[in-house]
Amino acid sequence: MTMPRHIAVLDVGKTNAKLALVDAASLSEIAVVTRPNTVLAGPPWPHFDLEGHWEFFLEHLTRFHESHGIDAISVTTHGASAVLLDAAGGLAAPMLDYEHGGPEALAEDYDALRPPFSETGSPRLGVGLNLGAQLYWQFQTDPTLKDRVAHVLTYPQYWGYRLTGRMATDVTSLGCHTDLWNPWEGQFSSLVARLGLTDSLAPAHPSGDVLGTVTKDVATRTGLSPDTRVVCGIHDSNASLLPHVLGREGAFSVVSTGTWVVVMSVGGPVSTLDPDRDTLVNVNALGHAVPSARFMGGREYEIIRAGGDTGGTEVDRAKVLADQIMLLPAVEPGSGPFRGRAATWTHEPDGQGQRMVALGFYLALMTKTCLDLVGAEGPVIVEGPFARNRDYLDMLATVHKDGVEIAASATGTSVGAAMLFAETASPPETHRVTPRQCEVLTPYAAAWRARVEGETPCA
Repeated sequence: MTMPRHIAVLDVGKTNAKLALVDAASLSEIAVVTRPNTVLAGPPWPHFDLEGHWEFFLEHLTRFHESHGIDAISVTTHGASAVLLDAAGGLAAPMLDYEHGGPEALAEDYDALRPPFSETGSPRLGVGLNLGAQLYWQFQTDPTLKDRVAHVLTYPQYWGYRLTGRMATDVTSLGCHTDLWNPWEGQFSSLVARLGLTDSLAPAHPSGDVLGTVTKDVATRTGLSPDTRVVCGIHDSNASLLPHVLGREGAFSVVSTGTWVVVMSVGGPVSTLDPDRDTLVNVNALGHAVPSARFMGGREYEIIRAGGDTGGTEVDRAKVLADQIMLLPAVEPGSGPFRGRAATWTHEPDGQGQRMVALGFYLALMTKTCLDLVGAEGPVIVEGPFARNRDYLDMLATVHKDGVEIAASATGTSVGAAMLFAETASPPETHRVTPRQCEVLTPYAAAWRARVEGETPCA
């Protein structure tokens, strides 16, 4: 398809909802607005403010179109989420927050129902991180809900439905540890029938399919042309991956950083994944299986930072390395390669600067653990906020010998979602990270690994 000039992207992360306007020629964001993705308490359960987001999107689509012009719309959202609609197309129930602990109450019953990892590539996760577990718990908790549900849409496609009136699911959202998708056969898993959703789960599409054009109501409200195309939409980590999938050859990995740090390996050797360590199979925008691992790195960063200053000095860095002040996993124990462990410090940091340096090293070593678990080969491209964390980059580039790269200009989920309108692309320009003080970082990393996995440190 012809790449539109200005693409508005509805970008809903776990922490914030964002509308970005992407210029196709420069692949840059020329306008951005955000609002918190606040979880409402209920009833009937903690849920997201969909109507608040919708009004926010309509208001700023109007403003962006007035000031710049909008030629097309794309959508990207966090995973582990679906919206339940009734026969009239309204909400059959509020959209459950996947961090709500409710589904844990029926975990044993759900475990007896869900397909094995060998069918879905989806590990068993806590709370509502398996979408199938959410749906099972909702239907059991509200016995009338199943009869009210006529349509189930994955989250990006809910916004596509609001924009176009057309319903769908997409392969990247279904392939994001839902238990509902078989990534090797490219079709719904056996769980869909077991949950009684065969007739209500909307058809699956590649993320780049054009869902339709905006409705008359949306065009009237925003001033957009009625011919404005809306693409099907994509899971946010896969949006970060897409520009590299379209433009690179050979083995590489992308590390998408945000609330979640998601490691995705492309073109590497086939490795045996361990679902007990939060490895999984994602599905990219082209429908291909992607070995992946993840941990809640952005959440861990905020927990340890605790609102304090984000900077560390060279003196702080030297002290952390000399005394081997280490943060050991897991700050967020409900997910990641060290699930169930409680975070500890080898030595309590003396001040916020040391804390932040050690945190950067911890996040990099957690990332390297994830890379090793999926058999990653080739360079690693870091996307998102951690690409601006020097301690993180230095440590990761020290321990990953095939090299670490960062984008020459801001990329990420919004730009990746905009590229759903592209059939091919040149790889984004990147800069290779040259780490500082490898001779000191290397033994620190070896000591950290020895503590968390029982390895013997290198001399």
